[in-house]
Order: sequence, then structure tokens, then C-alpha cells
Amino acid sequence: MAWSGHVIGLLKEYMHDLVEQARQESDAEASFGFAPVPYRSDQALSDLLAILDDRIESEGMQVGLPADFLHDMWTQCNEGRNWVSQRVWLELNSNDSTQSKARIRELTYRALVDFLEGRT
Repeated sequence: MAWSGHVIGLLKEYMHDLVEQARQESDAEASFGFAPVPYRSDQALSDLLAILDDRIESEGMQVGLPADFLHDMWTQCNEGRNWVSQRVWLELNSNDSTQSKARIRELTYRALVDFLEGRT
């Protein structure tokens, strides 16, 4: 897997979008008095793959994503799932960090980027 800086930049942009979406959802739910629902790093990876599928379908060629990008990301997420989950668990439990959906996504995507960078 050797993606260009452009592709990595798009990936990070999509990750940022998902974190922001989770923050907005949490704020909206809190304003209506809803309690946060437990959320795990494997769900964050699934959400990332879903947005990639959607974005590739709607804008993939226009933004320069390779044709096999989704398949490659699915493989990388699958191979890194345990490593990423352990990193997220350690981070959350080492400093009493909040376990909001946005925080889980943020930690998951940071760990995934570290995993991907470690493989290149």
C-alpha cells in the first residue's frame, strides 16, 4: 500500500468529518436530554468504511481516489482492528478520558493513521 499524500489527506479529512459529525450529534442529543450510547472503536472503523464507500461512489474519480482504495482500506482496517482497539482502550483507561462517540472516533482514527504509517 503506497498512497499519495493527496489520498492520505482526503482520508484524514473524512476522519475529521466523522469526528465533527459525532460532536454535533452528541450536542444535539444532550440538548434533548438523551444519554450517550456506548460506542466502540470497531464501530468507528465501520463508520469510516461506510463514509469512504459513499464518498468514493459520489466523488471518487473527481477527487483522485484510486479504484481499489476502498478494498485496500477495508483490508487495512481488518488487519489493524485489534491493534487499534487496544490503543484506544489504553488511551481511554490511562487518563480517565471521556468515552464520547467523538472521542472514540478521534482516538480510533489517530491509531489507524499510526498503524497505516507503520506499515509503509
